[in-house]
Amino acid sequence: MPFHDYLPGIVSGMKNGRIAAGVFLALSVGACSWVPRPFTEYRIDIQQGNVLTQDMVAQLKLGLSKDQVRFILGTPVLMDMFHANRWDYIYRLRKGATGEVEERKFSTFFDDGGQLIRVSGDVAAMQPSDVSAEPPNKVREIDLGSVPEGTQAPPIEEKGFFGKMMESLGF
Repeated sequence: MPFHDYLPGIVSGMKNGRIAAGVFLALSVGACSWVPRPFTEYRIDIQQGNVLTQDMVAQLKLGLSKDQVRFILGTPVLMDMFHANRWDYIYRLRKGATGEVEERKFSTFFDDGGQLIRVSGDVAAMQPSDVSAEPPNKVREIDLGSVPEGTQAPPIEEKGFFGKMMESLGF
């Protein structure tokens, strides 16, 4: 049988091969865009910025220095060189399970002498009427266990295993 008799079968096979390759390519690309998810993967909560609590902000008072504010609230996320007397504390939390985003913004303003003159933001500072109220005492005394009478601490000169090894090596 001459070669040209096989030619229509080869060409039709090429067409089927191209169609099969096109279908395979379309399914492959489509598989990348959608995946059935009977089980969802675990996503972590992403927390960024300064965590400010109401207790921290309640400690702020007018006239505090920049160092005192930094001690109470921590180092601010944003210290703009064009607004040297303003510090911005920004907090953002994206919950992994729900994708919900929580944002808080808090700013402190200082005068030219570096003294706190006002604050603004999502967390409220202590009002002047609240100054007379005493903050609750958060100091607790915890008993870590007392040493029984007659018990003595080991002598300081007594060396342990590694101390004896170092001494035997000449150190």
